[in-house]
Order: sequence, then structure tokens, then C-alpha cells
Amino acid sequence: MAFPSTKNRLVLPLLFLCCAPLACLCQSTDSSSVNLTTSTSTSSSNSTSPESVRGCGAGLHRIYRFLCDRRAVWGIVLETLASAGFLLSAGLLLGVLLWTLCNCVSSQQRCSRGFGGTVLCISLFLLATAGLFGLTFSFIVQLTPQTCPTRLFLFNVLFSLAFSCLLARCLALLGFGAARGWGEPAVALGLFTVQVIISTEWLLLVLVRDKKPCEYSQGDFTMLQIYVLCLLAIGLILSLHFLCRSCSLYSYNYTGPINQQWRIQALLLFFTLLLSACIWVVWITMLTWGNAKVGRRPAWDDPVLSIALVANGWVLLMGHGLSQVAFFCRGEATAKDVPLSFAGWTSPNADIPGLGAPKEGKENGSFENESENKRGRRAEPALRSPYESGFSMTEIDPDKDYTIPRPQTTNYNEPYDEYYGQE
Repeated sequence: MAFPSTKNRLVLPLLFLCCAPLACLCQSTDSSSVNLTTSTSTSSSNSTSPESVRGCGAGLHRIYRFLCDRRAVWGIVLETLASAGFLLSAGLLLGVLLWTLCNCVSSQQRCSRGFGGTVLCISLFLLATAGLFGLTFSFIVQLTPQTCPTRLFLFNVLFSLAFSCLLARCLALLGFGAARGWGEPAVALGLFTVQVIISTEWLLLVLVRDKKPCEYSQGDFTMLQIYVLCLLAIGLILSLHFLCRSCSLYSYNYTGPINQQWRIQALLLFFTLLLSACIWVVWITMLTWGNAKVGRRPAWDDPVLSIALVANGWVLLMGHGLSQVAFFCRGEATAKDVPLSFAGWTSPNADIPGLGAPKEGKENGSFENESENKRGRRAEPALRSPYESGFSMTEIDPDKDYTIPRPQTTNYNEPYDEYYGQE
């Protein structure tokens, strides 16, 4: 059943941002089941009449209908956003690599400082983000024997790579030795490999050993994301810890530009992971419970996952990818190869009297020449106060009165005579 296209175009942006508009966006979608058998039987017919697929060509297969169907505009909107995100991620990746290559060619000393680990970690993160945008098209296209393994394998693998890079970045900022330098991409790749093994084993058991078609339920798809959820939760906790530490340093310690940059990175990391966690809670709830509750399963399953991919991809790209590239390029561009000089902290200032040259002999109050003996014998060592310099305790004459004089008065008619000790 089609509904007015003008109304859809007006309310679509608000509905997409809230992730609640699936009723208005998907009423015209077919009830394609997660079961591959039902999906294959539905998409086997090649009838592409203008009434059924408005906006698509006459010879287009039905599995690609949501890429151009104007009655189900969610596919057109999502593919536009996914294409823009993919191009931006790929552009940033190529820009970082070319910028690093130019700096290494122009300055061998700067290239030898060992920032290759940071470049590799940023590149892996941008590669994962670009993959998430590209994966969106496999969910816009209807479920087929070709798109099913792609969905199951790449969804959790790409998210695990992105969250592993964020987790490794949190560990590096917190000062863990294993995540410094080249250890940061090593930690990210190690965490990412675990999910690759899990996804590969699941596909081999289902497709090869059991020789079953690529069938999965909503619960199976969610269970494959447990390790990714663990990475997301640990990264969120560590980013919150780093945010608290950077705020405390900013308030009570050094408030220079380096600490301000740390505070900005802490805020961006925390909010990126927090928004990602919110997106994951929403799509898991809708996929496992919400769609069935409103009676829209399985028609809403693909739109929910597609919206989750695009929304989280843009959060990762704007929250960490773009900002991390900006921080890295600006920091390397303003880095100084000349070491810091601390001569002004220790050398005496010639403008201050008495500090032009070091004192010797009698000019130095804390110096005593023990060889000097006026009576022809060695002088006894002088006792000195540990809190004073150039003052000997033996110079105090016990016969003299060193008491502080008290005030006296000559006006005996005043009523305060007893206070001043007068009779």
C-alpha cells in the first residue's frame, strides 16, 4: 500500500534522526523473511512493472528495488548518506597516507620519530568506518545467498575493528606501556582477530559442516555481537576514566594547550562511544523485541540494521575519525625538532645585583675558610643553623641582652598605668 510521497518527504528527516519512523518508511516494503527460502521465493520473480517499482528501470531485478523505489524512500536516503560517508572516509584515509608520505620524504628526522603506529591505527579506523558505510548496501539489497554471508561476517567484524581501535586509543592515552607507539595498532589488531575467528567458525559450522542454507534468526544475529558489545562496554568505561583524569588535571594541575587537547580528545572519545552504545541498544531492542511487538517483523529488520550502520558510521567518523586526523596533522605540523632549553631556569641573571657571578671567599656568607687561623692554630668548626646561611651560632654574645624592648609611657595620669607596668 503506497502513501503520499509529499508527506513522506517532509517528515522523513525528523523520522530518520529519531529512529522511530519505521512505520512511515516501510509500509510499502515486502514482507521479506529472514529465512533465505522465503526471501528467495519472493525475489525469484522478475516482474518489474511500473506500478510495483516506481522510479526503477524496467529490467531491474526485484532484489535491488529499494535502491530506487520512490515509494520506500528509506533506501534512497540511506544509500545517499552511506555513499557520502564512504567517500569522506576514503578521502581522509588517502589524505593521511599522502600527508605522512610527504613528511617522511621532506624530513627524515621527523619520520624516524616513530609516529607510524598512530598513522596505522588511524588508517585502520578509517578503513573500518568506510567498510561500515559500504556494508549498508548489502542490507538495502534484499537477502540472497550472496548477501547473507556478507551480512553475518562483515557486520560484527567491521564494528569490532572500529571499537578495537577506540579501545586501543583509550589504553594509549591512559599510559599503558603495551599500547604505546606501534603497540597501539598491535593491540587493536589483536582484539580484532578474536572476532574474525568467532565469525569464521560460525560460518564454517553452518555452511560447510552442517551444509545448511544461510539461515539465521534475529536472536542468532544478536548473539554474534556479544564480543563487539564487550569491546564497546570496556572502551566506554576506559574513556570515562580518562575523561575524569583529564578533567582533574585540567582543574588542579597544568592548564596549557597540551592538557586542553587531552581534555578535548577525552570528551570526543567518551561521547563517540556513548552515542554508539545508545545506537546499539536501540537497534538490538527493535530487532529482537520491538519489531515483533508492533507487528512489523520481518519487514523492518533490514531498515533497522541499515539505519544502525549509517548512524553509527557517521558518529564514528565525526566523533573520532575526523577529529583524530585533525589532531594528528596539527600536532605534527607544529612539532619542534629543536630540544627545549632550560638555561633560563638555572643560569643567573646579570641584571640582578649580586647574581652576575658566583661568590667566593668572604663574599659568600655560607663559606668559611677553615685554613684561616688568626692565632696560629686550627679554628674550631662553627655551629650553624640548618635554616640559615652565613650566620654562625657562635657569633651570639651571651652577655648582651637580645630581648625585644617593650613600649614605655611617660604619661602617668592615664588610666592604663598597670597595663604598662607602672606603679
